[in-house]
Amino acid sequence: MYKTPAIVLRSRKIGDTDKVLTLYAANLGKIEAVAKGVRKAKSRLAGHVEPMTHATFMLAKGKSLDVVTQVETIEPFAALRDDLDRLSRAVYVCELLDRFVEPHADNFGLYRLLLATLRRIAEREDVDTPVRFFEMALLDALGYRPELEECVACRTKLAPVLNYWTAAGGGVVCPACRRDEMAVRPISANAVKLLRLHLHGRFSDVSRVRVDAELALELERALGEYVRWVLERDVRSAAFIDAVRRRRGVAHGIEPRDVGYTGAATAANAED
Repeated sequence: MYKTPAIVLRSRKIGDTDKVLTLYAANLGKIEAVAKGVRKAKSRLAGHVEPMTHATFMLAKGKSLDVVTQVETIEPFAALRDDLDRLSRAVYVCELLDRFVEPHADNFGLYRLLLATLRRIAEREDVDTPVRFFEMALLDALGYRPELEECVACRTKLAPVLNYWTAAGGGVVCPACRRDEMAVRPISANAVKLLRLHLHGRFSDVSRVRVDAELALELERALGEYVRWVLERDVRSAAFIDAVRRRRGVAHGIEPRDVGYTGAATAANAED
């Protein structure tokens, strides 16, 4: 038996009444455990093992999967489930961490980062700034820091002019090194400056900066493209964010901005 605080990243059904939980534990990293009978109507575990729940888990070692024997909720993050904008961002950051890390690779810093990000998404009016900060911090922590100081091609210091973003190249390309055949996107000097702040600054520094819609879109596209390049796959829950934005735009009678995390049309769910 062992006890650990953990955050539920996702769950999937198994058998008639059970679920397999993917947890990110404080000092154990990503682990999987089965919650037996949790889908029964009278299960005492059911309300404590929903995705995004922060809880203390008591687990028993098993042959293939450990078994959840007891759970005590620390933070249910109900605010994340009561609002689609918050829910979509929370599901996205949980999936990112799940996709990026290997099982049992403990990293207490990432546990703290995820917990802080979920709290920020639950509490702040601006739900996208915490996501951008999480993306950059996760990339940096796992050794995928993008190059923002020098041109990735000629290695000269970047001038504060219109440069170009290349996910495949790992950062920013100067105008002199841009080639027509390169997969690049224009990126403004302000966007590069703000990406640097996300990389080197604290969240309190980032959250004080007023970012207009156009600049926010630049950041989102740049980091989204880079995340997909590193993972070599789309992030399924990014389509959930797109769907929520489209729905919100229709509800307000306006055309939602073309952010395009993935361009996919279907929403992903935290539970497979």
